[in-house]
Amino acid sequence: MTTESLLPRSLLRCGLVGTGHWARITHAAALASTPGIEFAAVWGRDAVAARALADIHGAVAYPDLSAFLDNVDAVVFSVPPDVQSEIAARAATAGKHLLLEKPVALTEAAADGVVRAVEDAGVASVVFFTGRFQPKIRAWLAEVTSSGPSWSGGSAAWLGSALEESNPFNTPWRREKGGLWDLGPHVVSMLWAALGPVVSVSADTGWADVTHLVLHHEGGVSSTATVTLSAPPAAAYVDLYLWGEAGRCIAPMDNDDGGAVAALRIALTELADNARSGRIEHPCDVRFGRDVVRVLAEAERQAWARSAGRLR
Repeated sequence: MTTESLLPRSLLRCGLVGTGHWARITHAAALASTPGIEFAAVWGRDAVAARALADIHGAVAYPDLSAFLDNVDAVVFSVPPDVQSEIAARAATAGKHLLLEKPVALTEAAADGVVRAVEDAGVASVVFFTGRFQPKIRAWLAEVTSSGPSWSGGSAAWLGSALEESNPFNTPWRREKGGLWDLGPHVVSMLWAALGPVVSVSADTGWADVTHLVLHHEGGVSSTATVTLSAPPAAAYVDLYLWGEAGRCIAPMDNDDGGAVAALRIALTELADNARSGRIEHPCDVRFGRDVVRVLAEAERQAWARSAGRLR
């Protein structure tokens, strides 16, 4: 089966699942402004919010998920990961291409289920690890993975303040899962791309939701990462670098090349290109998303065990 039979139109008709803050400021804006994409439909658990968002962009709001799926070629997600994984598997089974948020799921079993549905249906998939679609970071990754200096390791720190009471990203799933699951996918994805596949992880916790990771990469190098959503706003900070004989090479994490909307336009374009050509593989496809979930799930298991005193 090829995806060409699933895509009868020149425009990729995309439907948005989700109506929250991130959906409104990023996903809807990108869907409405990407060449080759038709922002056709919206579905959300809040039907009133779905209608309001659809009206702004000339899309159709569907109260019924089945009707929504019947009227799109691809589904773009902006909902909590546990909600996403269930609907994504259903959408893939219905032959719809997927643009997923990170993490793709909150358990290995749920991530495996989405992968199986995508592979069985032969649909295209892209996971929106934001930095992996930003031109400056892509250029940096191309530089550090070229046949230049060899790297001995890497380090990342992402100190976020999303759990501040007034922050629009202070949502139930982030309060429950913390920086490991919200920011961890970004840093794991970046360090994986820069230093090679992660083959094992060690994890421990600190204050609040602070999580410390040691990533062991294929080939023997290691990297470290610290993530939290509980940092005071004055301490908010993001940094990622590689180190070796040539010194340190710092990733351009300043996000000043168009922001998340511009990055999502690139992700949408690449999903559409794959859908039209019948290609199902992408460096950030659902299989890679599942691999990142496996790292996070193992880190979470260790962190919980250590915090409970079961590991010494």
